[in-house]
Amino acid sequence: MHYSNILFDLDGTLTDPREGITRSVQYALSKLGIDEPDLTALEHFIGPPLLQCFMATYALDEATGWQAVNHYRERFRVTGLYENRVFEGVEALLDALVAQGRTLYIATSKPTVFAEEIARHFGFARYFKRIYGSELDGTRTNKVELLAHLLQSEGLAPDSALMIGDRKHDLIGARSNGLHAAAVGYGFGSREELAGEAPAYHFDTLVQLHEAFRR
Repeated sequence: MHYSNILFDLDGTLTDPREGITRSVQYALSKLGIDEPDLTALEHFIGPPLLQCFMATYALDEATGWQAVNHYRERFRVTGLYENRVFEGVEALLDALVAQGRTLYIATSKPTVFAEEIARHFGFARYFKRIYGSELDGTRTNKVELLAHLLQSEGLAPDSALMIGDRKHDLIGARSNGLHAAAVGYGFGSREELAGEAPAYHFDTLVQLHEAFRR
């Protein structure tokens, strides 16, 4: 693949944040008097903007949705952030891409302050020129806006870049900004969700993704 700039989603693409996110969502819900004992029922919170996900899932108004987000962050910033693991094979892939002379970025709906700490703590920040995330007030949680901001800030031509992600929001954001996208099937988006956005590439495993960059 010829792209000189590679944009990675974070959650579900570089790392498996399942435990930290679902437990933090569970904590936030408990603060609102909502009991959700099944953590697997909360996995759809991984990837999309939190505020909208709280509002849509539990029919919350915006003010209550922000209360949920703030409760979530109480736990996530001190505990949930570290309940995470880098997918096996990610470091080898990033090593290879850098060795090929490509420039790497992270583009995530997660607040930049949290994404930077995750990348630092788990030891992969060094591979990326810059980490682009949202602001704590919700600015740029939408992937369309986030990727537009990244392209403008870095002066990148859309045809020079590839967006890699595991949810439809990554693919929609890429398409809306004229980028090709690669969907990965090892994260949290279903095959149906990803196929519905017609990405340029689909890789079921990290091994397949890595192989594609070797060709």
